[in-house]
Order: sequence, then structure tokens, then C-alpha cells
Amino acid sequence: MRRCKGAESLGNKTKEVEVLGDDRFQVDVKPFVKWVGGKRGILSQIMNYFPKKFDAYYEPFIGGGAVFFELYSKGMLDDKKVVVSDINSELINCYTIVKNSPEDLIKSLENFKKNHSKEFYYEIRSWDRDENFMQINPIDRAARFIYLNKTCFNGLYRVNRKSQFNVPMGKYKNPNIVDTDTIHNASKALKNVTIKEQSFKEVVKEAKKGDFVYFDPPYYPLNDTSNFTSYNEFLFLEEAQEELYKIFCELDKKGCYIVHSNSNTKFIKKLYANYDMHIVNANRFINSKSNGRGKIDEVLIRNFK
Repeated sequence: MRRCKGAESLGNKTKEVEVLGDDRFQVDVKPFVKWVGGKRGILSQIMNYFPKKFDAYYEPFIGGGAVFFELYSKGMLDDKKVVVSDINSELINCYTIVKNSPEDLIKSLENFKKNHSKEFYYEIRSWDRDENFMQINPIDRAARFIYLNKTCFNGLYRVNRKSQFNVPMGKYKNPNIVDTDTIHNASKALKNVTIKEQSFKEVVKEAKKGDFVYFDPPYYPLNDTSNFTSYNEFLFLEEAQEELYKIFCELDKKGCYIVHSNSNTKFIKKLYANYDMHIVNANRFINSKSNGRGKIDEVLIRNFK
């Protein structure tokens, strides 16, 4: 068991943790939006490194939710407390609407699909330029979020310094704007889940010994020119990564099981040098530049073996 200096990982002595085996299963629930760094394509790799038994589950950077939906499909979240969160208010609103009002959301999306065109896309994109944007019906805002995600260039989520969505329209012949089954399944999966708009720092206040916390933050840039963190107005560079490391250590001291995905860089590997690390191979499909897409190594960090 490796740990931060002074930490007592999972109690006073080393604890061997049973992890997932090689059994395969049919995924019943999938993300309802695309997300940069989404884990759907590497679930078969990373799930093998998750604890098989744990109490509550926390995912502070929920994003597209591929890991959460996979754990739910596997039955690993049955009868457990589950908390998912993010600081992206529109993403959290979308999750809340999917959970509570799937039928109303689908009706709104059908209207978006009916009116889809280049002119309509840029009209919808401009909504957040209006000072009364937050007064718009939350259901229509959630439909807008999904509509833009399904029709924008390469499925990116990117905003400018004014927090205004600024991705151009993509070139899709028939975008899947209304994915009824996916929304219904996601709504069912979220039924007993607590959804919060909050910083990752809040998880340390709630999580207890035996709980499982999965961190999938905006990745540390692979190089100085990387724009991987620019898809959100909240940059996640050295200071933020070091703050996350401190939270990781605090949760480790409390006896939580922690798994953290990040970029395979010297900075990240040095920061978590005292922890268990594994390299996983991913295919990055969402990037604004073609040379930023393709096979790439990521690092998976754990506080247990």
C-alpha cells in the first residue's frame, strides 16, 4: 500500500482489495452526451482496477458519466448512496432534468430536431449571450445542451472567457438529437442519485472510510501547446492539480478507495509517485485538431492494490 507522507491508507495496515475480474457484460445504460476524455472506450481496461466491494460512490467530475453508468449497469451501485457532481451548471442542470423530467426533455428535443438548420443552430447557441439566459425554462436549457452537443463540431464542449458556448456547427447528415431510449435508461439509472453543482473539494467533507471516489478531472496538458484544458472556462493546471492531489491524500487518510484518471505526463506521475499506477491505452476522438486525436496513453492512479 503506497500513500502520502503521514497518511494511514485504509487503516493502520496494508489492505488487499478485491478488484473486478475479466468477466464481461452487456452495457445497458450509456452517456446521453459526448464528453472530452470520456471513458466509454476504455471501460474494459479501467474497470479491472476498481474495488469490487465498497460503500458509497462519489464521482466529482461527472462529465458524460460513462463510469457511473457502467457501474450502475454492472449492479455495483445497487442499494448504495451515490453522489455525482460537477461545477458546470448547464451540465448539472441537464443531469437533473434527465433524472426528473425525461418526457418533457424528449418533447423539447423533438422540437429542436424539427427546426434543426444552420440558422437555428447559431440561434440556439446564442441563447447564453442574453443576460436572462438563466431565466429560461430548465427543461429547454437541458434540451439546448444536448442539442448543441449532438450537432456541434466533433461533440466538443467549449466556452469563451464569458462562459459562452462557442463551438461551430458540425457537418452531420443526420445527428441523433432525440435518443429516447438512452434518456429513459439514464433517467432510471439516476433515480436514486444525488446530483450536485459543486467543486471536487466538497467530496472530502462527505466521503467516509470504505467509500469509493473516482476522479476524472480535466487532464493536465501533454505539452505547452496543448489546448486540452480549454474546453472549459475553468483551467485545471498545476495549482488545481496539486489541490486535487491534496484532496486525494485527505481521502486516503480517511480510508476511502480512490481511483484517479489523468494524462501520462512527468508532472502527474511525479505528483502521485507514492501511489499505485497503471498505464491504459485510449483513443481520443474529441479534439478540435485532427493531430490531437488518435491513440494516447493515460495513467490510472489508485491508493490500493
